[in-house]
Amino acid sequence: MIKYEVILYWSEDDQSFIAEAPELPGCMSDGESYQQALANLEIIIKEWIETARELGREIPVPKGRLVYA
Repeated sequence: MIKYEVILYWSEDDQSFIAEAPELPGCMSDGESYQQALANLEIIIKEWIETARELGREIPVPKGRLVYA
């Protein structure tokens, strides 16, 4: 189960929905629908974590809802 905050939005430039996990630098995906973008992001988050483990990098603990100004 993914516990990281996810931000979903429409990108005019890409003509697709974008899903980001801001707690994991560079972790984002796209899709033709919200659902597809989120499903793709779940895969990318797992791959991000696997790669971080392989490289011995720290994996951030999910903080839940982040606050942006």
